[in-house]
This record gives sequence, C-alpha cells and structure tokens, in this order.
Amino acid sequence: MVLGGEQGADGTGCALSGRDAAMDAALTALYGGGGGQGPGAGAGRAGRERSAGLGASAPSVARWLGDIRTYFPSSVVQVMQRDAIDRLGLSTLLLEPEMLEAVEADVHLVGTLLSLNKAMPETTKETARAVVRKVVEDLEKRLATRTRATLAGALDRSARVNRPRHHDIDWNRTIAANLKNYLPEYRTVVPERLIGYARASRSVKKEVILCIDQSGSMAPSVVYASVFGAVLASMRSISTRLVVFDTSVVDLTDQLDDPVDVLFGTQLGGGTDINRALAYCQSQITRPSETVVVLISDLYEGGIRNEMLKRVAAMKASGVQFVALLALSDEGAPAYDRQHAAALAALGAPAFACTPDLFPEVMAAALEKRPLPIPDAA
Repeated sequence: MVLGGEQGADGTGCALSGRDAAMDAALTALYGGGGGQGPGAGAGRAGRERSAGLGASAPSVARWLGDIRTYFPSSVVQVMQRDAIDRLGLSTLLLEPEMLEAVEADVHLVGTLLSLNKAMPETTKETARAVVRKVVEDLEKRLATRTRATLAGALDRSARVNRPRHHDIDWNRTIAANLKNYLPEYRTVVPERLIGYARASRSVKKEVILCIDQSGSMAPSVVYASVFGAVLASMRSISTRLVVFDTSVVDLTDQLDDPVDVLFGTQLGGGTDINRALAYCQSQITRPSETVVVLISDLYEGGIRNEMLKRVAAMKASGVQFVALLALSDEGAPAYDRQHAAALAALGAPAFACTPDLFPEVMAAALEKRPLPIPDAA
C-alpha cells in the first residue's frame, strides 16, 4: 500500500482514492507539516492537496480523532494521539468535554490529564474522571489477579515451618537441607528435617511502602503504581502505604481504596526531593525486617544527595528490603541520574526499569528476601 505523495503519487503513477485517501489525509493532518485546514477539509481533498493539518479548534480535532479510530487499530491510534499532543500542542483542547469523549483512553492520556488537573474547568472534571476510571479499571482487570496470586504465594513461602503437614512440605528446600543424609545403596535422601510453608493467616505479614516521584516525566509510572497500590491494599496480609512526592511529600494511603482518587490527588510536575520523601517513609517503618520500600523515581535529586544515600543505607542495615525502580511502565528506562543509580547499586539496591507485567515478580522476590529479577537490559 502506498500512502502519501503529491500529484505524482511518489512516482508510482497510482493515485489514492476512497478509504486509502482518507487514511492518507488523517496521517497528513498530523505528520504532513502543512498548516491548518483541519482534518475534515483534508479528508475530502487528500488526492490533490497535501497541506491539510490539524487546526486549533476542538471540532476539527474531534473529527480527526474519529477518523483515526475508524481507519487504524487501537495501538496505532494511541501513538497518533500522543504525537498530536506532543507535536502540535493540543493539551489545552483536552480541557474540553467534547474532546475527552472522542479520544482513545490509555495510560499516556491519563498522565496528560493529570498534568492538566489544576487548570481543568469544573465542566470537564467529571468527564476526565470517567476517562481515567475506564483506564484504571482496564489495568486492574489485566493486573490484579496475577498480582494477588503471585504475592500470596510469596507470603506463604516467606513464612517457613519446621513441622509442616504433608501437603505443606516444601520439597525443594527439604531435599536441599537433607543432602547429607543421602543413602547411595537406596538412591534416596532421608528427610530428617522437614521444611514447609506456613498456612495463610489473616494477620499482617508484610508492610509495603510505595514512594512515587510525581515529576512530569514519571506520569505513566504514577498511573501504574496507583493501580498496584490499590491491589496490594486489598490484600489483608499486606499493609500498604502510598506516598507521592516532588519537593513536598503527600501521603495518599487513605485513598487507596480508589486509585482514581489517588491519581487526582497527585500533582505532576515540579521539582524533586527524594531525601525528604525517604525521610517520611523511614519515619513510618515500625517492623524493618518485614518491610519493603519501593522507590519509583528517575533519581534526579533536588534535595541532599548524601543524606538520601545515608537513609537508604540505614534502612537496609535495619533489615528493610529496598527496591529502586527507574520507571514502572512499558516504555523502558527513562532518562535518569546514572551516578545516583550507581551509588544505590553499591549499597545493594540496584535501580532498574520495570514493566507492569514484571512488577508482581519483583515484589514477590522482595517479600521473600531473594535476589530481584532484574531485566538484562537494566
């Protein structure tokens, strides 16, 4: 398929028409670099005019959004929407309810809406919350079941008993602990010491503190972390605290039952004071050996660097499991402070980017106090 080209159709001699012409017009409106007749006008003249673009009015952009949803799959639509917002400065149009109703909702759109939260008129906020809620509910459906199952297993394995019932025996650890009792003539191990899983209880076994950098570059991470925070908070055996920070620190734990409230309680943008945030988290720790602190940040510290590192070292020395994630998103590692990342690694807290699908495994490893499954690319 050939899309684009002037009257000569890129030298092929084949002009576009019908659906192909409409697809070409939608692409040209965003990527053609011409100026401003709007997608409606461009779609009607795609075969002979290459200067159509996205106008600055909500109606023209809304028509274009409808066009791309008609002609392209959802994954492509989301990329084109992000490009339109970044390349053409259309963020302000998202403050209009008609625009929000027309867009394809995804994590990046939620991040954009959250960054515009303070400027959003009251007439738009209800629509914006509906868009954010749809994305959050879709993420919960995708992530919640596997996260609960993975962490429940990790919690059970982290509590060992030495006189387990038959069904609770951890055979891998039992065999490893009794290799000295191997009988060659019978080709078997005599299990003098049994190691098993403790049965689940209703008491709180572990405490998790999610400490989230809410600077603008971390928007997708804030969205995913809020969803995971709500999932963790729903597990009785984990006490979950969620803290967001820029140059100030806000504890949103009391809103964890609704991640949409958490997200609208954040304020994307501003500076970063990791040291202050970790100082607050440190003050909330009552059972260090049973606590996991997850710092999600690009590590660009605007506070006191040495104090930040001292706090991490002190927490680890007290028995806290400390996890540093450069991002919690599907995009991989953002730009980050490599010196701070190296300093954390030297303290035994390697910093790496984590996808949402890997996060349950990372948390399970932290809960069990075993090596983290760090991606090779980190």
